[in-house]
Amino acid sequence: MSLPKCPKCGETYTYEDGHLYVCPMCFYEWTEESLKAEDEALILRDSVGNEIYEGAEATISQDLKLGSDTIKRGSKVKGIQILDKEVNGHDIQGKIDGFGNLLLKSSVIKVR
Repeated sequence: MSLPKCPKCGETYTYEDGHLYVCPMCFYEWTEESLKAEDEALILRDSVGNEIYEGAEATISQDLKLGSDTIKRGSKVKGIQILDKEVNGHDIQGKIDGFGNLLLKSSVIKVR
């Protein structure tokens, strides 16, 4: 059985220490369970827990104030893009008719 590469630095010198895997190059320690939990934490979810994916369509789950305008609950969001880096708490971008491309928070949409 071959041991996995280090998920932090990618080196192949991993060894087992009890139930832990250890990388002697960067001193990172992990278990299979911790890797699964980290992978699950990276999945972006909408306001009801559905997974958000690139290109998805969604609806706005609550009224949003945008300057003097309001984006009404139920408005369609098209072509969702997941941002590589959050911008002021906004983690996705999508197009809303009448408003154009907007940065949004995943917590204010519901994927269809």
